[in-house]
Amino acid sequence: MNDVITIGVDLAKNVFQIHGVDAEGAVIVRRQLRRRQMLPFFKKQPSCLVGIEACATSHHWARQLVELGHQVKLMPPRYVKPYVKRNKNDMADAEAICEAVTRPTMRFVAIKTEEQQSVLMLHRTRQLFVRQRTTIINALRAHLAELGIIAGIGRNGLERLLDVIADDEDERVPPTARDCLLALRVQLELVKQQILEADRRVLAWHRASEASLRLDDIPGVGPLIASALVASVPDPHAFKSGRDLSAWIGLVPKQNSTGGKERLGHISKAGNRYLRMLLVVGALSVIRRAKQVGYTRRPWLTKLLERRSTKVAAIALANKIARTAWAMMAHGTYYKEPVVRAI
Repeated sequence: MNDVITIGVDLAKNVFQIHGVDAEGAVIVRRQLRRRQMLPFFKKQPSCLVGIEACATSHHWARQLVELGHQVKLMPPRYVKPYVKRNKNDMADAEAICEAVTRPTMRFVAIKTEEQQSVLMLHRTRQLFVRQRTTIINALRAHLAELGIIAGIGRNGLERLLDVIADDEDERVPPTARDCLLALRVQLELVKQQILEADRRVLAWHRASEASLRLDDIPGVGPLIASALVASVPDPHAFKSGRDLSAWIGLVPKQNSTGGKERLGHISKAGNRYLRMLLVVGALSVIRRAKQVGYTRRPWLTKLLERRSTKVAAIALANKIARTAWAMMAHGTYYKEPVVRAI
């Protein structure tokens, strides 16, 4: 029997589907494996190419299989989908993965280390706490509004509402309602402390990373964005250019071009939503600062703001920041301020 040279693995929680072919493309193995059978199966296999769809657990399994001597390649699921024939099931998915991984034009996802996944987990945990803080604040405002108690937006308005909750002599708040609001206030303080602790851990990792410190010099990029970029892009050379990184983040326009006519629409919003949000917020901070001081070292940004809205300019600047970050990560260089030429 011919040796298996390519294996497609359809990952799941407990049951995995395997599809293996030989050098001529003939199917050699097609079977299901339980979780406990995965590593013993691949230990018996000679070194081969293993294709896996990039998902939550794919990086873990990729590291395990690489240690066994296999060549593992991760692929975005949307790029594997065209290779699925007719009905979708585990067998068809594994066959499609096995076919897609051998295509010369296929794009692959770099395998992340445990440290990089841990940093991204820290970012996601912090983001969850921020959403919980927003939810609790909205609940406090809504409950007090039902009692006719409102305050202005922002931190000062929230503090006034918290003072009302803590004032036992304020008869506008019934005792039962006050107990509920005090419980929400305790949760709010706890979430705030957890956010501060997450910020401290992100800053500590940022200061220990040379690449992250270099990215911090880019205007609009702080420790949060720099650490997220370094952890999310384990191999910047996986992208041919800065535009490829921007496209992966979802900061480039959608195209619907044909017959030599280019039609560009809104940004694609494909890829990493978290990074896109951070970069846009960072770009907005740069634009806000430029409007305050009335000066920027980017003439193109000034001209863009004259004819387009602030949010459109922020997307353009976020795109520029992403490209600059890619160049610095790929070439190991430091940030240099653009030179303003006299007109």
